[in-house]
Amino acid sequence: MQISAKKQINIGKVQIDSIVSLSPLAGVTDYVLRKLIREYSKTCLLVTEMISSEALVQKPDTNITYTDKEEAPISFQIEGHKPELMAKSAKILEKKASIIDINMGCPINKIVKGQDGCSLMKNPQLARDIVIAVKETVNIPVTCKFRLGWSQDSKNFIEFAQIMQEAGADAVTVHARTRSQLYSGAADWNELSKLSGELDIPYFANGDIINPQKALECLEISKADGISIGRASMGDLSLLYRIEKYLNEDILIPEPDLSEKISMIKKHLDAEIEFRGEETGIKFFRKFYPCYIKNIRGGADYRHRLVTELNYNNIINILKEILHNGQE
Repeated sequence: MQISAKKQINIGKVQIDSIVSLSPLAGVTDYVLRKLIREYSKTCLLVTEMISSEALVQKPDTNITYTDKEEAPISFQIEGHKPELMAKSAKILEKKASIIDINMGCPINKIVKGQDGCSLMKNPQLARDIVIAVKETVNIPVTCKFRLGWSQDSKNFIEFAQIMQEAGADAVTVHARTRSQLYSGAADWNELSKLSGELDIPYFANGDIINPQKALECLEISKADGISIGRASMGDLSLLYRIEKYLNEDILIPEPDLSEKISMIKKHLDAEIEFRGEETGIKFFRKFYPCYIKNIRGGADYRHRLVTELNYNNIINILKEILHNGQE
């Protein structure tokens, strides 16, 4: 290893005994996924899926906010563009959360057309007002997640981060792509390195961190204080733990083999069914199959069969078939 990675990070008054964070993914980083990741990593910062501030204020009792004490430290991410509603939603979550994170990076059309998500990078004053409103309302740390900018011609992440810090943000996470890129192209960790020395608060690097080696490379290039892992966690419950072991102890744990991946699928599926009920849980889980069984022989056919199957026993039989054929 080329650098000596820190083993902890302070976000406001909250000490995280890890520099590895789960990245919020809408419809993905639910209670079930977070709990399964926590079984591997006892110290990483878990982050919820994006929660609409308007929806939460209208209906505070919703299972999207479900958590338990074993998940701590946990950050709840809220989205919206109305400072008063963002503050109210943060207050609703305060007793459950270690940290409140504000979404300023979601690139999808239905979010940005409503002035939420990454559209806030085009309106730094409104983003500032939101941070101030939330900070004045809660007594826990407040963080922000955003991108390099709206487009390649409007990369304002350094100035934006400084404004968020001045407004009271205790840390920021930056996805190393612009909104116009969505999730295409390569994350630009070199660009992120320009934040080094510009902030007094920690910053996390996000984007294309798919294994322990990439995690170390990202830290070396971006000079970030921590890293945030999103989509790669969908097919490997152990990833954040394996990254921590590599950064902290220089121990490289191999990626789970096919047998381990099949076991993870079953455990994850069973937990979603227990949490949501059988039919809803099976349908919800469909998005995870491609991540778990990518790059296997006959993967396209297996994925099609799995995502169209509603019978639990049939799903288990397909998984047994995948494992049997993969071991031949």
